[in-house]
Amino acid sequence: MINGKRVAVVLPAYNAEKTLELTVSELPDLVDMCILVDDHSSDRTVEVAHRLGLKFFVHDQNYGYGRNQQTCYREALADGADVVIMVHPDYQYTPLLATAMASMVAYGVYDVVLGSRIIGGQALRGGMPFYKYVFNRLLTAFQNFFLRVKLSEYHTGYRAFSRQVLLDLPLIENSDDFVFDNQMLAQCVHFGFRIGEVSCPTKYFEEASSINFRRSVKYGLEVVATTLQFALQKLGMLHFRIFSDKGRRLEPGHVTYYSPGMLEPGGAADTRQELNVSPKS
Repeated sequence: MINGKRVAVVLPAYNAEKTLELTVSELPDLVDMCILVDDHSSDRTVEVAHRLGLKFFVHDQNYGYGRNQQTCYREALADGADVVIMVHPDYQYTPLLATAMASMVAYGVYDVVLGSRIIGGQALRGGMPFYKYVFNRLLTAFQNFFLRVKLSEYHTGYRAFSRQVLLDLPLIENSDDFVFDNQMLAQCVHFGFRIGEVSCPTKYFEEASSINFRRSVKYGLEVVATTLQFALQKLGMLHFRIFSDKGRRLEPGHVTYYSPGMLEPGGAADTRQELNVSPKS
């Protein structure tokens, strides 16, 4: 705990067998709970999570990175977390910064804290492909102009949130794909939450997850679309559900697509549907 606040780390996992243990080994002791959500991996991610003693949940099929985060946050809130840190289990971001990020939220300095690969000039030295670096800088400049804030990047996967942020944002309206991250930050700006950043070194290597050029272009176009939606909403010209006060939020409901993960005696994953959750329509 920090400042009397319960701290949860959530791990949105997909084929993270080779890097999961290393990631978990660097989580600081202040973490009260660690929750992994497996998006129907084809490797042994679930078995490794079980061996490490993690609390984990398993999707009944591959839904995507955005849906994985919805499950992560819903379960962290259900466990009473006050501060929730998302760490990718591919070891691209160092878990050692969890203490600093959680402290900034727990003491009320910021509502959201991002681990930035750009501050300090670490991105290219850490192996970020040059084209991704260029896309990152261009998209960030575009978003800073329209969102009227000044962040070093919007595209990091290392984030800390207060409980109130996760309860208030209409996260169920967001995409199941990678642009979920970007939509979430645009929502944070729209609803007036304070966003801070810390410098975070990053590592690009074979086992680290990374989307290819085609998916990067698709993501970039979706970022542009999200930013323009934000601007049009602010101008009152159009209205979008991702920025609506009446948008769907994380609430309990009937289980349909994931369950607590267990291992049967034979070692196979058993994904029994025993938890009340609300699906995305």
